[in-house]
Formats: sequence, structure tokens, C-alpha cells
Amino acid sequence: MRAGSPRLLREINDRAAIEALLRNGPLTRSELEGIIGLSKPATAQLLTRLETEGTVLRNGLRGGGRGPRAQLWTVNGALAHVAAVDLMPDTVDVAIADISGALLTEHSAPMPRTGVLEAFHGAVAEAAGQAGLAPGDLRHVVVGSPGAVDPADGKLNYAPHMPGWAGIDIPGELNARLGTAVTVENDVNLVALEEMVAGRATGVKDFVLLWPADAVGAAVVVNGALLRGATGGAGEIDAMQVPDHAHADTGTGRTGSRYGDLLDNAAILRLARAHGVPARTGQAAVRKALGEGAPGRAFLVDLARRIATGVANVVAVLDPELVLLSGGIAQAGGTALADLVAAELHELVVPRTPVQLALVTGKPVRSGALHSALSVVREQVFGLPAATTEPFRGPRESPDRATSPSAR
Repeated sequence: MRAGSPRLLREINDRAAIEALLRNGPLTRSELEGIIGLSKPATAQLLTRLETEGTVLRNGLRGGGRGPRAQLWTVNGALAHVAAVDLMPDTVDVAIADISGALLTEHSAPMPRTGVLEAFHGAVAEAAGQAGLAPGDLRHVVVGSPGAVDPADGKLNYAPHMPGWAGIDIPGELNARLGTAVTVENDVNLVALEEMVAGRATGVKDFVLLWPADAVGAAVVVNGALLRGATGGAGEIDAMQVPDHAHADTGTGRTGSRYGDLLDNAAILRLARAHGVPARTGQAAVRKALGEGAPGRAFLVDLARRIATGVANVVAVLDPELVLLSGGIAQAGGTALADLVAAELHELVVPRTPVQLALVTGKPVRSGALHSALSVVREQVFGLPAATTEPFRGPRESPDRATSPSAR
């Protein structure tokens, strides 16, 4: 063997062990042996070495057992901390986790129309403080935001509904205020990343995720990587002009309307009322329609026509393996709405692309931000290969910590 090979093998084995512990949680020595394929002495030496370095810790006993066989080992979460943020027009939702992925605290705060940078800093500082940290102690912060941050200047595009953020170099300003590396990624892109990690798109290389809402968003994944575009605007389909194929007349332009104007809350309520399905919100109308018999189905078919008309433009160009529907409207309609969208889509395009409901619910934007932050930090600390879904790294990169502006 060449000189240095034993050291290289140790590093490979160490990374394999760390990755196994991160993926599976606390493991005994024998369990780790089975996963990474080393002998008992080699695994014992590896754990001793990593414990001496402070990389792993002893973490209780398996099943109340006794002795070395029952000893559990885990990654030392205190090696680094990250923040995941879901930034919305009126709210900021923050989660702090350690490098093992353990969630330490959550904090939500209102987002004003002015003084947004100060409010954002205050929310992150409060969350960090709850975890016993200062903002500068965070190794990386990933922010999910509507719109697209242009990697050339860090400014937010395509997000008129985000008051106070226009004209600001957002990654640069947040980096300066927090004193740590910051990535700003489009919120729907982060949902797509989460679907790739823990949802319906696991193992899918090419797919489109659509989020019907007041500002329609889409994420495009090609060969396992997000497509962001030259200015970060890939997937910004809200302003796309499409005809309204709904049979009910709600006063929309039949030859061409803004896609977002067909799928926002007010438009869905008008469509529901036109079919005799009154409700207070779009999500409530969709849920109610599922049990309303023929009128409810007619409304859902019309809604599916509207959704499919916009999706068809994307599918005809990309021919993806899968279309995922995510967000409140999609979850309210469930598989019934997804099936109707698929049927309407297949009337419009040649590819027979399946349409399914996204699997990740709850807080998918924040969850995607957390996985993205952990991917970056685990590469920095452990040398683990970053996933191909890692947030885009922009031009502001310092020698020790990268400030990573990203786009929607």
C-alpha cells in the first residue's frame, strides 16, 4: 500500500460510522459493526478514537441491559448548531437543532411590515437564547422564503406580498446581523428537498412539486438537483398566463388569466360558490366538496382543470417522472383532487405523468430548511458528502464560513 493508506482507511471508516449514527440514532457497538462491516476490535478502536476526539458520546444502555454490549453510542450534537427558518409575510417560524438533528427549541414571532431585518434578528436571537446559544453560535442558518433571491445581488424577486424585503441584499444583511453563514432558499424548493429526503420523491430523479395557494409556487428537480434558473426564478409560475378551463363562469378571462389569480383563496371561493358549495376559506371549500355529492365533485373537477392547465405547460417541456401537489389546498383535496388533476392533465399533454399528493405535512418548509442546514454543516464538520439537494452557494464565501444566498 502507498504511504498514508491506513490513515485514509481510518477516515473512511470514521465517516461511515458517523453517517450510520446520524442516520439511525444511538447504536451499540455490535449494531454499528453490522452496518459498517468492521470487526469487533476495529469497531471498538474506532469508537475509542472518536470518543477521545469528542465526536461521539456514550448515551445510555440498550433496553436496560448492562455492560459493553448494551452501551449506546451517539454523535456529539454539541459540535455544531443550526437554525431553520420559515419566513412568511406575517410570521417567522424558527427551529434550532444540533448537528445530530435533535430539535432543541422552536419559536414563532409576528413579522411586521417595516423593520423586518430587526424583527427577523430578534426572532432568531430569541430562539437561539432558548437553546442556550447566541446567534453567532449557529454554524449555519437556512431561511425558506417566498420569491426568489437573485444570486447576483441577493435581492428578493417575484415576491410583492413580502413587504419590507424589497431592494435588500437579504443573505448579506442577515449574515451581518446574525454573525454567521446564511442561506436563503425558496420555500417551495425546500418542500421539494424534504420530499426527496423523507417524502414521496425519495429515489425520484425528475419531478415537479406544485403548491397551489395565494401565490402559486413550483419547484423543479432535474436529475436529483433543484433547477433554480439564472436569476433564481425557475418555478415562479404564479404570473404565467393560462386560460380558465373551468366550466363555471366566475368572471375570469377565458383566453388568458394570471395563473395565481385562478388558484388564490378568493378565486377558489368564487368557484366553489358558483357550484353551490359556500365556505369561509378555500381549504374549507375543498374539504366540504368531498362530501357534497355532484355539486362538490363538479367544483373539484373545475378546480382540477385550473391546476392542470398550468401544470401542463411545465410537464410538456420537462416530461418529469412525477408531479406532486403540496400545501393546504392539496392536502384538503387529498388523493381525490390529485386523481382529478391527473385526469385533466392527461387530456392536455402527451406524457402520462402521475400526479400524487405530497407526503410531508406539518411544517415542510422548515423541515426542508433544517435538512439543508444539516447537510451543509455535516460536510464542514465531518467531511460527509453534501447531498445534491444542498442549497445553492452564492458568491459571498468567506474562508471559514460560507454565506450562501439561494433562490426560489
